[in-house]
Amino acid sequence: MSAAKRVVLASRPHGEPGPSNFRVEDYVVPTPGEGEVLLRTIWLSLDPYMRGRMNDGPSYAAPVPVDGVMEGGTVCEVIASNNPGFAKGDIVLAHAGWQTHAISDGKGLRKLDPKLAPISTAVGILGMPGMTAYTGLLAIGNPQAGETVVVAAASGAVGSAVGQIAKIKGARAIGIAGGADKCRYVKEELGFDECLDHRDPDFPAKLKAACPNGIDVYFENVGGAVFEAVFPLLNFFARIPVCGLIAQYNDTTSEAPKWAGAMMRNVLTKRLNFRGFIVRDFASMHGDFLRDMSQWVREGKVKYKEHVTEGLDNAPTAFMGLLKGANFGKQLVRVGADKA
Repeated sequence: MSAAKRVVLASRPHGEPGPSNFRVEDYVVPTPGEGEVLLRTIWLSLDPYMRGRMNDGPSYAAPVPVDGVMEGGTVCEVIASNNPGFAKGDIVLAHAGWQTHAISDGKGLRKLDPKLAPISTAVGILGMPGMTAYTGLLAIGNPQAGETVVVAAASGAVGSAVGQIAKIKGARAIGIAGGADKCRYVKEELGFDECLDHRDPDFPAKLKAACPNGIDVYFENVGGAVFEAVFPLLNFFARIPVCGLIAQYNDTTSEAPKWAGAMMRNVLTKRLNFRGFIVRDFASMHGDFLRDMSQWVREGKVKYKEHVTEGLDNAPTAFMGLLKGANFGKQLVRVGADKA
């Protein structure tokens, strides 16, 4: 059979990942055994959580081993099957990682219907990022009509959905993004009430002006200086779903900031509810998510944007850019054609 390709973790990064931390390898396309299927990757999802998998330290999931295939969600075509549950030509949601071909025993695969939605959405707005937004906002943030919801990384895959869901629930949605183009998109295309550029020297003052009644829900994707500007504006009993801290993923030290004491005092006096979460914490909500989000997308109440990088060879560069906010929308890699 033809050659396959994969991207492996060549070494663990110290701070910001670089090209030397990845290695592209060729390998022979494997043959499925009894009960197995051979998958050909069409779409690879790149997500900030992958930075944590590059570290060898305690976390909620095991790290990628050195010389192991970088992990990631994928949309794949079944191109050979010895499993009665799947036929050649089936399109499936998988977790095949950064590689063109993979073997699966069928566990964890979910068939997709290309007639219902573009298959790329299965790793985007109708997949893990969309469900992260849906569950984190509704189960933890619990926005009420008239409240103010602030969303970091508002033009990204998760943040863009959070703000739109907040609007559906009757809340004010204030986005934070990097750059005028992203802010314009968030406000004019996605319908947020306002979007502020965190690179603006006057960002803290402009955020305060945009939230005259304070902040009731802050969906945290970033951390760092953005959080410092948000924190003084949090109302009593504010809810803070903590989804990601992309501004801090490459930190090499873990010293507490000078304002950590003041933060804990406010957590107590304002009775703030911080809760970190992983999307699988709310697996029981998957059916509700698919029902609601599919309907909102069909009705145009939720819009999405995809940032597509062509070719698996370019996945490392795209991922490094993702960590710096270079993407505009959900970061995808087109690994192969829709049909073999």
